Amino acid sequence: MNRVTGAEPRPAWGAGEEMNAFESVMWRMEADPTLRAATLSCEELDRAPDWKRFVAAHEWAVRMAPRFRQKVVEPALGLGPARWAEDPYFDLHFHLRRQRLPEGCGWSELLDAVAQFYMTPLDRTRAPWEIMLFEGLPEGRALYTLKMHHSVTDGMGVMQLLGRLHSRTREPNPDKPQPDFEAGDRLDPLSALLHTVRGDVGAAPGLARDAGVGALKALADPIGSVRSALGYGKSLGRVLNPPVGTPSPLLARRSMTMGLGAIDVPFADFRAAAKAAGGSTNDGFLAALLAGFRRYHEAMGAAPAEAMPMSLPVSVRKPGDPEGGNQIVTVRLAGPLAEKDPVARVARIRELVGAARVEPAANVMEVVSPAIARLPGPLIAQLAGPMTKGNDVMASNVPGLGEGYYLAGAKVERFYGYGPLAGGATLITFVTHGAVGCVGVGYDTASVTEPKLFLDSLVDGFAEVLALNPGSAEPRLRV
Repeated sequence: MNRVTGAEPRPAWGAGEEMNAFESVMWRMEADPTLRAATLSCEELDRAPDWKRFVAAHEWAVRMAPRFRQKVVEPALGLGPARWAEDPYFDLHFHLRRQRLPEGCGWSELLDAVAQFYMTPLDRTRAPWEIMLFEGLPEGRALYTLKMHHSVTDGMGVMQLLGRLHSRTREPNPDKPQPDFEAGDRLDPLSALLHTVRGDVGAAPGLARDAGVGALKALADPIGSVRSALGYGKSLGRVLNPPVGTPSPLLARRSMTMGLGAIDVPFADFRAAAKAAGGSTNDGFLAALLAGFRRYHEAMGAAPAEAMPMSLPVSVRKPGDPEGGNQIVTVRLAGPLAEKDPVARVARIRELVGAARVEPAANVMEVVSPAIARLPGPLIAQLAGPMTKGNDVMASNVPGLGEGYYLAGAKVERFYGYGPLAGGATLITFVTHGAVGCVGVGYDTASVTEPKLFLDSLVDGFAEVLALNPGSAEPRLRV
């Protein structure tokens, strides 16, 4: 429990000692190194922050968000979910680093350096996050990067965290809440196993009661219960075996090397363009990506398939839910790759995504994860790997913080997010930041053999959608 002086206490971000089953699966599937599951948040700052103030800001942050001081403890024999516990050897200076780029470097060199940082595995014996401040950018700018394991939180949770930790003023705020440091519990594998056993025993009466209630409902309405079960079964078939399209031979190769790109899109214009086509910003985003992939295939002399495999993480957070953690489901669909009419493409995407969102079995991973999470890591990797390695693209759309946030006196001017490829070919994230849609492009360098052509094709894909709103500004590749 953290007491906050001079302010109404807020629930701790990322509270709770036990990973949910989905988080345990993500943690353990790294038995296959191609399934590493770190996320990367990149904030472009208008200037390099003072280092002492920067360090002090993070000393405050690890008191405000205790999860930063915690590591993962696996129960003995791997039985039960992983748990969070105080890292007895926590050292902020291990997690907080800086790197100065050589004189004359631009965004291409910066993103090469960021990719090297991102690809370096997190130390699983410590709190699973690291920060690197890249300095030496043109005009005195800097890039703040937060690498964090996905088992800690999802994209919305990252935004909640940074919203708490960033300031709304450039000047220091002497009145900000000052949480008292209070060390959490330390845990060993045997104690973690005992926690699981006690939890299972305690949950048994509730499970029996729920089963009894379900049986009574079935007796009261047997026909309705059968219809519901049949409907869920049909939905489960569609979710587990969706028409996901034809994987592209052009993107078929895999490695453990990742490349990064960044694209700026005029957000108001892009939203208006998507609306003109009868879709949402997310529909326009997916339509732009598919246009870019089609153009890349054509430029490479490869005929695009009718549809390509896509995965979309969908937030299931509700108002009042605890902050942090992972509250997402993943939907898979066949993206209309060959459709050249952007209006028709937006309409088809809207139809596909809408149908996927309302599937009764859309939460199937939430249902099966508790069972999968109790399996050994190598077996989890064998089960989970095929679901992600077949992705040509995973696309994520995350509402950003907005403008007017500062880090140790430096203003946040852009926000680019990157997620784990998990064996897939690409993962592309759209984050709104004020007037700009910030597109973070991550790709396997074995899948995308012509990265400049690929990024240019994506820029052209966004331009294709923007053209639906006459007078729109142009998208821009950061170079």
